[in-house]
Amino acid sequence: MTANNETNADTKIIRIRIKRQDTPDSQSYHQDFELDYKPNLNVISCLQAIAARPVTVENEDVTPVVWDCNCLEEVCGACTVVINGRVRQSCSTLVDALIAEGTGTASEPILIEPMTKFPVVRDLFVDRTRMFENLKKISGWVPVDGSHDLGPGPVESPESQEERYNLSRCMTCGCCLEACPQFQFDGDFVGAQTIGQTLYFNEHKTGAVLKNERLEVMEQVGGVSDCGNSQNCVKVCPKEIPLSEAIAKIGRQVTVHTVKQFFTGKS
Repeated sequence: MTANNETNADTKIIRIRIKRQDTPDSQSYHQDFELDYKPNLNVISCLQAIAARPVTVENEDVTPVVWDCNCLEEVCGACTVVINGRVRQSCSTLVDALIAEGTGTASEPILIEPMTKFPVVRDLFVDRTRMFENLKKISGWVPVDGSHDLGPGPVESPESQEERYNLSRCMTCGCCLEACPQFQFDGDFVGAQTIGQTLYFNEHKTGAVLKNERLEVMEQVGGVSDCGNSQNCVKVCPKEIPLSEAIAKIGRQVTVHTVKQFFTGKS
């Protein structure tokens, strides 16, 4: 606990400011809440406490705050919000760390806001449908021709397995898209998440059956060429996925694919 956090040190109270929005079309507003400090709290614990007793610092009874979560162990990716201006997972963001940054006091509350790159449904809950629709565009799956016994699958090298494992850790959480200057609310760019998954499936020997179809999506407007290489995606990814490397590799694959099309007329 930091010395400059007098509210926490003296009264064991933390203050949290939440950006709220009642409907997708209504105006947003902020409400402050105070909680008893406990060590090792995460942000989800705070939201649960507020939901159990939704009373503001002005002693006003309000509706419980709405947010999204599921696994509570940084696997599902559902609990992404913007905390103190940085996109993060609510389940793995510890209040002690936020207090150490100098927030949680009456003058500097912990600020929790919804992501800005997706439509707000209510409060901190946003509609991430666009992310899943982009996965459909690149055929984000390994195709099979039936459920019968197909025999042993293709042999994969340990190096290929290791590369794909890193990419497979993507939670579709949206952190990379929230931090990306090219990914806009109403834009076409698919973002690092979709590009990373394009490489993931293209590098799989069975998934590569649809490689050309994926690269055709990547060479269109909104594809890999729209990336500005800010590398913000790498900085905020909770799973430390090598997204900049994935973007570079897909860029090379698209170049080879385009040249091949030009000289042969075939995909």
